[in-house]
Amino acid sequence: MMQRLLFSSSGPCGSPWTVALRWLLVVALSIAVAGCAGLPPNVARSTSTAFNAPDQTPLGRLVLERKAQERARTDSAFNLLDTVDAAFGSRLALIDGAQRSLDLQYYAIHADASTEILLQHLRDAARRGVRVRVLLDDFNTVGQDTQVLRLAVEPNVEMRLFNPLSGSRSSLVGRIFTSLNDMARVQKRMHNKLFIADNAMGITGGRNLGDAYFGGDGQSNFIDLEVLAVGPVVRVMSASFDRYWNDELAYPVQALVSTEDLEKLRKPKPSQDGDASQAPATPVAAVPSMPAPTLTSAILPDATPTAVANAERPSMDLRRVSLTWAPALVMVDEPGKIGPGDDEVDAGETVVDGLLHLMQQARQDVLIVSPYFVPGELMMEQFRQLRAKGVRIRVLTNSLASNDAPAAHAGYARYRKALLAQGVELYEMRSDQEGTVGGMGSARGFGSGAGAGGSKSGASRASLHSKAVIIDQRLAVIGSMNLDLRSQRKNSEVALLIRSAALSQQAARKIEATFAQGAYRLELVKDEVVWRAPAGAAFKDAHSEPEASTKLKLMVMLIAPLAPDEML
Repeated sequence: MMQRLLFSSSGPCGSPWTVALRWLLVVALSIAVAGCAGLPPNVARSTSTAFNAPDQTPLGRLVLERKAQERARTDSAFNLLDTVDAAFGSRLALIDGAQRSLDLQYYAIHADASTEILLQHLRDAARRGVRVRVLLDDFNTVGQDTQVLRLAVEPNVEMRLFNPLSGSRSSLVGRIFTSLNDMARVQKRMHNKLFIADNAMGITGGRNLGDAYFGGDGQSNFIDLEVLAVGPVVRVMSASFDRYWNDELAYPVQALVSTEDLEKLRKPKPSQDGDASQAPATPVAAVPSMPAPTLTSAILPDATPTAVANAERPSMDLRRVSLTWAPALVMVDEPGKIGPGDDEVDAGETVVDGLLHLMQQARQDVLIVSPYFVPGELMMEQFRQLRAKGVRIRVLTNSLASNDAPAAHAGYARYRKALLAQGVELYEMRSDQEGTVGGMGSARGFGSGAGAGGSKSGASRASLHSKAVIIDQRLAVIGSMNLDLRSQRKNSEVALLIRSAALSQQAARKIEATFAQGAYRLELVKDEVVWRAPAGAAFKDAHSEPEASTKLKLMVMLIAPLAPDEML
């Protein structure tokens, strides 16, 4: 994940060339680094577990009522969250509906407008007696995003950082530089995403928390797919959270950031005229179920909202949301996968290994959505075997222009011709979604959008971030994993395996609509890759990476021979 962030083509790190130069500088200076401060020893961690009587809460009783009303034969049910309205509104509904507990596990929580709203709701829930636990991977808690840690000082809130780094929190580049003596730890990240209320309802999928994931940063628009789960399967999700929460790699924020520093984070920065008070972060009158005085900068004093749309999205009505009742399993890596040391886990023990085993059982069709798709030799052999059996394989991944990690794209490009030669059907996400029929977030496609395809200005760059596999239109796996060696061997992941033809076909229809409207179809013509554009695109055919700049193409060419698959 480190390489993906350092080579990000947009965002706070700067242009691709600036980021690449910074990375080269870090590598050059690593020789001079003798070491850095270690993590604190003998950290006290109180053990806690999920609330064990979910049926006694309003959310739990609602699940039982829905099951009785719909005469369901299974105990758990699911709803696809394929727009930012659904993703944001469902989280507000879970926070506001929780009575006993809220458990959040994320790779990244960014300090911005959408997070400001969610954190304020979390704070209000804690103040009404809800126990709030937030488990966050420590890699991104730098710079502006350090502000998120201020939630840890709120009463009834506990926050822990997983697999922490002892380096600087001033910037991402600084953190990497000061952690160069511990690169094995830097490379292993907790990539899980869980959002659980009262151990009765929960969300998992590919989305982190921040404007870019809710269509509001005006620059990039991460197109994601998640699932809302209700019923007993959520208890398994909670058990997974507890294993990570109580692991020795989970450090209380107070053990890593001093009380003095946290108090400094609590104080809003003075305004330009010297007044230390701050105005509310956004207009609040349009936010349902939220009193106007609540939405201030008390949690994130530096968050400057860039999308009032986040405050306008209503909370989801959990009594009316459509549910698909079906058997399901939670696929999750053990916390020890990203423990200390250079050793990797044994084959067959990870979420991605389990997913590959499921794919081998396919009889007709495998549909893969993976923003970072670096198959490696073993996966290529499995694809070959599936194709030999006549199984159709379709893959949706990012184009170079839509990919926020050019290094990962360099790894994928190595396999592109071989995949096409095997008969694997490749589709790459269009960065510019203007002109597509219905939009990526409409009923005809899936992804992000304020009810449609992204930020309301329509100016942001679309980037695929969904992670899903549909097998034979009857099994759906939706989670945090990519189909690459990093997810397989380095990062921890979580996913839901749902056995439902109805839900699988619903997801497949969304993906297939994206094939037709929002993606390039790749073909191999005389040993040359050709991109076929959908209707509405500015061109029909391309013989080079569409929409990508010459500089970006050159960067990928330079990276490609150097970086091993497992590092991408």
